Amino acid sequence: MLEDLRGARHYRRWLVRLAAPYLGDSPIEIGSGIGDYAAELAVGRESYTATEYDPQRFAVLADRFADHPVINARRLGLPTDQTGGYSGAAMFNVLEHIEDDSAALRSLAGLVQPGGAVVVYVPAFNGAMSRFDRMIGHYRRYTKRSLAATMTAAGLRVERLHYVNSVGLISWFLLMRCLRMVPRDTLALRCYDATVIRSVSWLERFLRPPFGQSVFAVGRVPERRS
Repeated sequence: MLEDLRGARHYRRWLVRLAAPYLGDSPIEIGSGIGDYAAELAVGRESYTATEYDPQRFAVLADRFADHPVINARRLGLPTDQTGGYSGAAMFNVLEHIEDDSAALRSLAGLVQPGGAVVVYVPAFNGAMSRFDRMIGHYRRYTKRSLAATMTAAGLRVERLHYVNSVGLISWFLLMRCLRMVPRDTLALRCYDATVIRSVSWLERFLRPPFGQSVFAVGRVPERRS
């Protein structure tokens, strides 16, 4: 169902633009699905690890990037006991699917080198929780305060935190929460993406709205003490 939204290209590029400056030369992405974000975020990097836990999506992901010079596909879910030294990490609409979100972020921090960034993007406001949210396995939606608390509990230092897509929250509440619709990759969605999303993404470069459809956050892994 999530792959049905692939046509929202401007929305995806908006998130890529937000996340890209924080990830470094060799980041890891958690919950890459079939790799649409990975394909764009890998540009200009030395290496990029795209992960997926679902076996069917992982099979598509691994096949898509089998011969890619930069992207490596890895089957991984959170929480995990594995550690690593990636330059940064990204999660786009993944954390809300994990019951113990604090443990997930803590283990993700263990995959990132000290001083590296963990970029998190999650849906906002439990009041906007819809039938669609529950259908795709969302445990919760977040506010700035709740996401900051979760990141802090995971040992991350919050560096950036703000709402994204103010108009999107209104649309989501009316269409998904009230009318109980399910988003699809239709002509209407692509037109909305090409007009409204393009305009809102430009405007929010200069203005930080007090609400939004999602929360964007960057946390830093603490430096090791000598």
